[in-house]
Amino acid sequence: MNAILEIIDISKMYRIRHESEPYQTFRESIINLLKFKRTISTEEFWALKNISFSVEAGESIGIIGKNGAGKSTLLKILSKITPPTDGKIIGRGRVASLLEVGTGFHPELSGRENIFLNGSILGMRRKEIQNKFDAIVDFSGVEKFLDTPLKHYSSGMQLRLAFSVAAFLDPEILIIDEVLAVGDAEFQKKCIGQMESVTKSGRTILFVSHQMGLVNQLCNRAILLEKGKMIMNDSTELVTAKYLSLRENEADNRFVADPVKSSLKDFFISEALTVDEANKPAEVFGFHQPIGIRIQVQANKILQDEILSVALLDKFGNRVVTIHKSIKELNINDNLYSGTMRIPGQLIAPNFYSFHFAVVKSDGTIFDIHEGQCRMQVADTGTPFSQYEGKNYGSIIINCDWQTD
Repeated sequence: MNAILEIIDISKMYRIRHESEPYQTFRESIINLLKFKRTISTEEFWALKNISFSVEAGESIGIIGKNGAGKSTLLKILSKITPPTDGKIIGRGRVASLLEVGTGFHPELSGRENIFLNGSILGMRRKEIQNKFDAIVDFSGVEKFLDTPLKHYSSGMQLRLAFSVAAFLDPEILIIDEVLAVGDAEFQKKCIGQMESVTKSGRTILFVSHQMGLVNQLCNRAILLEKGKMIMNDSTELVTAKYLSLRENEADNRFVADPVKSSLKDFFISEALTVDEANKPAEVFGFHQPIGIRIQVQANKILQDEILSVALLDKFGNRVVTIHKSIKELNINDNLYSGTMRIPGQLIAPNFYSFHFAVVKSDGTIFDIHEGQCRMQVADTGTPFSQYEGKNYGSIIINCDWQTD
């Protein structure tokens, strides 16, 4: 069976113009214009380079990457809004796309007229559109404004109508850029439910988003783009983990003691670093990943009952949890004690965090203390709250037992 969509060696090049004239006065500009004296150079910029993959009917594929990676350019090519410079696309189904708020709509036409316009663009007969009309209007919630020109709609209303048209007119391939960020939380939840229904019905979705929770929830495969090139095409879990690793910045997740200030202390924390399961430096953790922090304590005196205190802090500096560990129980190498503490996965809610750590004595004496160090992020790679990414719903997610009798 042939794939519903085949992307074969797609590339897209833009030509960027540069004028090498320095700052000029208005008089100099007029003189140079009359003399036809202008120095212009051009530069080739490849937004996409040699992208190839195929999509089977019923697949839901997430396309992820940093800003400027080429995600939106790829979707515009697949939607036939812009042609590729090289390569070709073989499509075997009707394509509906939702790329930007208002795309494909005419601002002077009413909501009703735009529904029929979009259906016609998709190649549908008027009778087919009429059969879906009530469902589109009901889902969008804009019935009261159906005969109002679209230019008077808010961005949220335009989004609701655009999504409803794209989802309910039964395209074989639905292409969605990250426009869902415009809608309110309740409508986002409706959209997610409808997208899940679309994939269950055997239709195909290509979905671009920076919300890894939504990508994991909706997609069974993901493609990672970086600087216009496809660097990974695999299961959603593996690709989102790779994407998170690309965002790391080791400078923020490492603490190193000031040698001058620490030299006079009996005990001090010489280094701390957040690490992943393979003990590699990491600053971004998926929700399902354990969070590791490796800590070294320098002892300039003989240990007695000194304790290493480690606390996880939320983005406001409030303590989420505090753990105490006897320094004697850590690994020892000469007078350097070290160990790695791991916070289990599927426990810390997606958000930004940092660490407090200190060396203390059982009587409360403090030898060394540091606040707000080793900053890191827990990214939503699949929680019950993924559609509310960015909202504050606490710092701990736990599964509770419920009794309903």
